[in-house]
Amino acid sequence: MILQSTLSPSTPHSLSSNLSSCSLYFPSGSRPFISFPSVKPLNHSIKCSVPQVYSHDTLDYEKRPMLKWNIAYKRISLMKNPELGVASVLNQCENEGKRFTKWELCRIVRELRKYKRFQLALEVYEWMSNRIERFRITSSDTAIQLDLIAKVHGVSSAEDYFGRLPDTLKDNRIFGALLNAYAGVKEKAKAESLMERMRNKGYLNHPLPYNVMMTLYMKLTEYDQVEKLVSEMKQKRIPLDLYSYNIWLSARGSGSAENMEQVFEEMKLEPTIVPNWTSFSTVASVYIKLGMLEKAEECLKDLEMRITGRDKMPYHYLISLYGSLGNKEEVYRVWNTYKTTFPNVPNWGYHSVISSLIRLGDIEGAEKIFEEWLPIKVSYDPKVANLLMGWYVREEPFEKAKSFFDSMIKGGGKPNSGSWEILGEGHMKEGRISEALSCFREAVLAESPKFWKPKPINVSAFLELCEKEGDHTNKEDFVVLLRQLGCFRDEFYRSLLAEHGGMELGEGEEGQLNNQNEDTQGGESELLFSNAE
Repeated sequence: MILQSTLSPSTPHSLSSNLSSCSLYFPSGSRPFISFPSVKPLNHSIKCSVPQVYSHDTLDYEKRPMLKWNIAYKRISLMKNPELGVASVLNQCENEGKRFTKWELCRIVRELRKYKRFQLALEVYEWMSNRIERFRITSSDTAIQLDLIAKVHGVSSAEDYFGRLPDTLKDNRIFGALLNAYAGVKEKAKAESLMERMRNKGYLNHPLPYNVMMTLYMKLTEYDQVEKLVSEMKQKRIPLDLYSYNIWLSARGSGSAENMEQVFEEMKLEPTIVPNWTSFSTVASVYIKLGMLEKAEECLKDLEMRITGRDKMPYHYLISLYGSLGNKEEVYRVWNTYKTTFPNVPNWGYHSVISSLIRLGDIEGAEKIFEEWLPIKVSYDPKVANLLMGWYVREEPFEKAKSFFDSMIKGGGKPNSGSWEILGEGHMKEGRISEALSCFREAVLAESPKFWKPKPINVSAFLELCEKEGDHTNKEDFVVLLRQLGCFRDEFYRSLLAEHGGMELGEGEEGQLNNQNEDTQGGESELLFSNAE
């Protein structure tokens, strides 16, 4: 058996690398504008005493007993009434005599961000910023807070926060956080403008801002721009890091295997770079896409040999890639080893194996593992259930999909936008226009903040069904919904509307393409930029 019992830390994406010294995760999706008047730039003028470091590597914070950060974290993450806010939990802890250190609070923030609890993480920082007499706020803290504002309240609020900061405090970390906020929502023009400002300020002396822009260009499939940035880095003698090489590998893989292999060989010859499991995952993905399955198999074996430590993510990619290869035996082998290695498998692990088995046509195996997941899950993740429901909508009578949807709700699951959209697909398949439109409206309400957009294929199918049935009322209502979601700022959605009879668009909707939302089907890479104290 190739898989070892331990895994190494690594970032969760085929373009990412292990940047363990960094802690700021960049945003992965866009959010609509929400005014954010309560957020003020953090006061950097307050200093706190430097704790003494003893030989046993502990810190003396006024010689008080250290609060176990995970106890406070659990109280925050399991709040029965989130409307009371994080401040209520932290205040209660301190009223019980447990005085927080900055390290503990930053550790809580780190864990909340790890599980995408961005609103809660932001509230922790707000609590700290209201106690500037106790906590020294660094530029790294400010960059993290800007990042969280972008995730929770949208890029416009992050811009406002950035604008209120004194110019003397805007260092490369803070510029980098805003750059990544733009990249996360594909604001290409603003990202390129900010990148130029960073050039002029001399902030482009590290690979990370280049990685941000290269990731953006990958999302926009502008692979030539990736090449230009790599050339600039080499010209300025800025060394490519592991992340840079992994992005470059993927960009080259969009052209030919030979071009990708050229970069891979250069990467392996670089003395400061050691290809990790992510690198081999990227190469294997390209080989699979190009139909070079034997080479892909070899890469996956190399990938497994490089798994050390306690990182679960490589298993997810192995399962998915073996599923793409059509190798059901290897999917089950990796899955069984995964469960043996780790006592607790997260929801995303179940998502990976169920998705792979469905693609392989093993619906019975997928159903069996889903039933295995139900009694042991920590939380009911609708994304896991959506996999089976999507298959039922495509392959089974609608009644089975509807029954499955109802059982999810009965079992404590809260349908997300994807759940409602899948149910809407089922109604369209049955010719029920009003019911499908109702599901799309529910999909909008299911997102908070609202950034969902229906899949273009479903937009086309709905408009086509309305034309076939002569249902102009529901067609007009659907177009109004699309307008409210900002779909017509996207040229592709406008072209779909034009194909199906067209309707008058509002002011600004005839402008140029402005992709303001992430593709919500599948993970995007998240970069790390600055160190938290």
